[in-house]
Amino acid sequence: MTGPLKGLRVVEIAGIGPGPFACMMLADHGAEVIRIDRADHRSVAWRGENIQDVLNRSRRRMTADLKTPEGLAIVRKLVATADVLIEGFRPGVMERLGLGPDDLIAINPKLVYGRMTGWGQTGPYAQAAGHDVNYVALSGLLHAIGRKDEPPVPPLNLVGDFGGGAMMLVFGVLAAVIHARQGGDGQVVDCSMSEGSALLGGLFHANQAQGVWQDERGSNLVDGGAHFYDVYETADGKYVSIAAIEPQFYALLRNKLGIADDPDFDDQMEESHWPALKPKVAAIFKQKTRDAWCAVLEHSDACFAPVLSLAEARTHPHNVARQVFVEVNGVPQPAPAPRYSKTLTDAPWFATEDSTDDILREIRDR
Repeated sequence: MTGPLKGLRVVEIAGIGPGPFACMMLADHGAEVIRIDRADHRSVAWRGENIQDVLNRSRRRMTADLKTPEGLAIVRKLVATADVLIEGFRPGVMERLGLGPDDLIAINPKLVYGRMTGWGQTGPYAQAAGHDVNYVALSGLLHAIGRKDEPPVPPLNLVGDFGGGAMMLVFGVLAAVIHARQGGDGQVVDCSMSEGSALLGGLFHANQAQGVWQDERGSNLVDGGAHFYDVYETADGKYVSIAAIEPQFYALLRNKLGIADDPDFDDQMEESHWPALKPKVAAIFKQKTRDAWCAVLEHSDACFAPVLSLAEARTHPHNVARQVFVEVNGVPQPAPAPRYSKTLTDAPWFATEDSTDDILREIRDR
């Protein structure tokens, strides 16, 4: 393995969603991640048809039955050689298996024990089932996403699972690893997707406290309320995005849309004018196709980009030039990010076979 995390060893207890995403990020940047899957192969992530799931790339996998003494012994032996363990069960499950943090940190006092849950390890909701949209709902963010006078819109599972969950867990785990390597003890990182989602909304709490954010979706600067920050349909039924917030960018946008001399658009930040101006801007964008608007607005400071489908994004010239997407074993996927000026990282790869025997041999030899 190469990358800035080379030398970091992570034991991943198989799960779905944010746990695998967190481990993918660690593996992308050089950590050795060993994924322990259920012995009956019923895990969603490693069934044959999903063996090339992008979230499970770049690590070896093995199987172990955690309900048997032999399976528990394997995990404990691996943990003795690891820096991090990551699990995503409901609170108390790992403890009942005999693999809770007290059990494993006793074996490895420097172990960072990463726990991924929706609601956190404690609290009234801690034992309740849920999914991304539930966690984002409780955080307050879901209420803010969507069109005015319409229901909130689920933001895929980006905010809870991946932004508020996986990426927060990665940050917390690496912070705890640094602490341990600087002479501190191992510890638990309690990552709640709901709490992580709430943290992502810090700016909007600040804006509300300052009186510049209404608690009504579709009425604010960056939630589709402003005529100069939104998505508009084009003549061919496709869409473009504009985000000309700064005065100089707004002036350029007005010029390119042919409304530089229209006094209705002069007072950019007067919120009471926004509802009347949005239909005017929408009518302008409906006059040309998406590609025609690209010819007018791309590569300028008008803060513009076409709205691309997943397939289109993979072939856009900018993304191609930057190698934003790669193909591994015929599976198109985003490349690892971010990038480093000095440290090389390995290209993503898929495990094509179970490595249980090899890993067991390695831990026997340690």
